[in-house]
Amino acid sequence: MRNIFLFPFVLILLAFSCDKKNNNNSNNGTGQVNAVVNIYIYKNTPEFFSLQVPGGWMYKQGGNSGIIIYRVAQNENDNDFVAYERNCPFETTTNLNAKVQVRSDNVTAEDTLCGSRFYLTNGGIVNGPSANPLKNYSVTYDGNVLHIFN
Repeated sequence: MRNIFLFPFVLILLAFSCDKKNNNNSNNGTGQVNAVVNIYIYKNTPEFFSLQVPGGWMYKQGGNSGIIIYRVAQNENDNDFVAYERNCPFETTTNLNAKVQVRSDNVTAEDTLCGSRFYLTNGGIVNGPSANPLKNYSVTYDGNVLHIFN
């Protein structure tokens, strides 16, 4: 008799515990899939040259479609840099080749397909059709090593 009541309880418990979520591939609310990012850039390497002054930027492999690294300030701390996913948040589910490119003003970036524009200083939207800002990655900087991660 006891097993009759226990069996439905176990079935319900199993049904709710089978929700498979993988944080490395979960949706971050913008439709973009999270890719594992763990990049180090050292100040004394040629790769860092374009990031030496505020307004400097570079593309880096990683993320889903690449990463934009942008230098906001020159205080030699974590707030000096931002890093964004190059995959446009508007096109992410329909076209993985939609890449955001830095414009010649070095302050904004634009999607090559839908035309959405974003501020590089904070990833915010300049104009749509995208309703979401650029996906940003965590950044630390100790004056010698820039670390980009999620």
